[in-house]
Amino acid sequence: MAKQHQAPVIYRSGFDFLQKLKKNNHRDWFNDNKGTYQKELELVEQFAEALLRELRTHDEIETLSGKKCLHRIYRDIRFSSDKTPYKTNWSGNFKRATKYRRGGYYFHLEPGNSYLAGGFWAPNAQDIKRIRDEIAFDAGSLRKILKSKTFVSTFGVLQGEQLKTAPKGFDAGHEAIDLLRYKQFLLIRRFTDKEVLSESFLREAATTFRNMRPFFDYMSEVLTTDPNGLEV
Repeated sequence: MAKQHQAPVIYRSGFDFLQKLKKNNHRDWFNDNKGTYQKELELVEQFAEALLRELRTHDEIETLSGKKCLHRIYRDIRFSSDKTPYKTNWSGNFKRATKYRRGGYYFHLEPGNSYLAGGFWAPNAQDIKRIRDEIAFDAGSLRKILKSKTFVSTFGVLQGEQLKTAPKGFDAGHEAIDLLRYKQFLLIRRFTDKEVLSESFLREAATTFRNMRPFFDYMSEVLTTDPNGLEV
């Protein structure tokens, strides 16, 4: 009988490497363990490639490969008070294809702090004004998505930084002021180490990203049309 193919997983050895790196975050140790890093990185690349294949079953993705989605492990310390040279996580993002598909997918894998996320981290002034105008006109469509059983069970609530007061040009007493105050629009699902290291994590990650689609589809339609519904 042929051996059944096993889906790519996140290995405990990859987390073990990150924990050792956290305790020895300097160039000498990293250089001495470069071979281990390359080996673990290749395993994460395989997982990212499999996750990309899953994404492409329901979305069009610009990112060319799992390898190209991964972020560098080297930290930019030029303007940081923290001068440790290396990140202690595996992370990457997948960019949606064409100007008509807005939002992006992100994963962050770190012992004790793993999560999948998506949405709009730093929308520009034009985008956030368009989103707020749509919410102010009719918040019903967005509320329906945020209150759906699938959204609540996967992400809980919409996350992101919010203004303490009403945004300029909007009434503080508006019935959708709770949504109008958002400056970021983030969907986040956290995972335990046990969940990340399980054989079912690829399936759970794929389902999590798929469950972002109603939110992304709503935002994409808003951000690629004017208030009259005409393409921009």
